Amino acid sequence: MAGDLKELLKRVPVVGPLARGALRLYRNATFPGSSAYWKGRYSEGGNSGRGSYGAFGEFKAEVVNGLVREFQVGWVLAVRCGDGSQLALGAYPRYIGLDISVAAIGLCARRFREDLTKSFFLYDPVCFVDHAGLFRAELGLSLDVIYHLTEERVFDAYMGHLFSSSSRLIVIYSNDSERPSPSAHIRYRRFSDWVHARAPQWSLLRRIPNRYPFTGDDRTGSPSDFFIYSRESKG
Repeated sequence: MAGDLKELLKRVPVVGPLARGALRLYRNATFPGSSAYWKGRYSEGGNSGRGSYGAFGEFKAEVVNGLVREFQVGWVLAVRCGDGSQLALGAYPRYIGLDISVAAIGLCARRFREDLTKSFFLYDPVCFVDHAGLFRAELGLSLDVIYHLTEERVFDAYMGHLFSSSSRLIVIYSNDSERPSPSAHIRYRRFSDWVHARAPQWSLLRRIPNRYPFTGDDRTGSPSDFFIYSRESKG
């Protein structure tokens, strides 16, 4: 059925808003869900996306590496680490990467097999319960993840795990506004509302604007910025 719709859209000369609306309906109808999408993407040879490469990747590495130096961070933990392309630009004393994709974890394990400062683990948000704080670092890292969590329950679980992953700092690279999304696997949302309501012990320490802001073309700009949160001391 979905395949027939796709072929029909190719043949019918619809233009403008009608075409965009029809394509959007097709994408939503065939989207398997955020977890299945990313597992499938990596298992089929896909990567973490253009944000981990070139100028985008270098900008993110510059910011995170600078924060690691500034705050003398010893351990970094990334929840949903991806294929390791961004990590290759990182300069972290110790690193733990979690991801839902077996293929992505395999890529990281092979790429960094000689680097004893890095560890990787398969992450299932449904079964992930870490009351002992075994997966806990000084800096919890989330790069280009939040706007890919299209389901409310997946987003809520991820945010809880992210803000439990660090004792000092949380670094998020994402968009923080409700806005139309360009595809079914992207959902822009105001994640700071979740932090305010569910993690009040964390406060926004700094916001770093994107060096390459979005101006209509996602090949040259991004709507994401850096948001650095710090845990408030209990006295």
